[in-house]
Amino acid sequence: MAWIADARLAAAVSEAGGLGLISSINYGTQAVREEIRKARELTRKPFGVNIMLAAPNAAEIAALVVEEGIDIVTTGAGSPAPYMEAWKAAGIRVIPVVASVAYARKMQELGATAIIAEGAESGGHVGDLHTMALVPQVVDAVNLPVLAAGGIFDGRGAAAAFMLGACGVQVGTRFLVAKECRVHPVYKERLIKASDIGTMVTGKSLGDAVRSLKTPFTKKFAQMEADPNVSDDEIRAFGTGSLRKAVFDGDLAGGSFLAGEVAGLITQEQTAAEIVDDIITGAEQLLSNTNF
Repeated sequence: MAWIADARLAAAVSEAGGLGLISSINYGTQAVREEIRKARELTRKPFGVNIMLAAPNAAEIAALVVEEGIDIVTTGAGSPAPYMEAWKAAGIRVIPVVASVAYARKMQELGATAIIAEGAESGGHVGDLHTMALVPQVVDAVNLPVLAAGGIFDGRGAAAAFMLGACGVQVGTRFLVAKECRVHPVYKERLIKASDIGTMVTGKSLGDAVRSLKTPFTKKFAQMEADPNVSDDEIRAFGTGSLRKAVFDGDLAGGSFLAGEVAGLITQEQTAAEIVDDIITGAEQLLSNTNF
């Protein structure tokens, strides 16, 4: 949730009983420090920082989380190997996002605290395996707690994840319509209006598959991918800065509105507390009627 998961949203989620995350992607290093300190002013509950390891300033952020005494770091888009020793020495719990069993095993070998198994139903960068198949295979493959992500919207999704062996869930798309989320009103409006087939995956031909809402931008992107006369460089140039255009400008022609398949379930804007409560309460009610 680059440009999106800031201190306000993270603090609201943590205050509600979840674990809020601050995204370090697309923020300058000093801005991430400021967001961390702002979150500490808003909540005394635990929160974490997500680090996209392919980012140019990943090494700086890796050092920053140690300096700022962050307890939990989630990682994606690369291996946390270069930073694990320093993070573990600082007592940081590292939870990588994985899309395959092989990578989950590799993260366990590196000393990860837990694993987030993310299926292709999720918004943003996606792999090939889907949550229902991925989660139990990762659970069986590692001796670590596994959290499920991708396609989880409410208590039904959370309960299903627990039945698959996960001990927790990561939710992104639903929080895009949290009242504490700063995305452009057009972004929230499109999510509320989205149907069950309202998302699509682009970028697969570039080795960088991304799921987002169907918009003039994504349809144009797909057309460019399918055109043999359009180079990969032209396609990448077309997509540069597209998430920022969606988040801040609500630009349907030039913005990439990242969202998971659960967008079709969204019907209204709610507070982060209402969202967290709905997920937890719904899962508890379902699981209380289940005999393991």
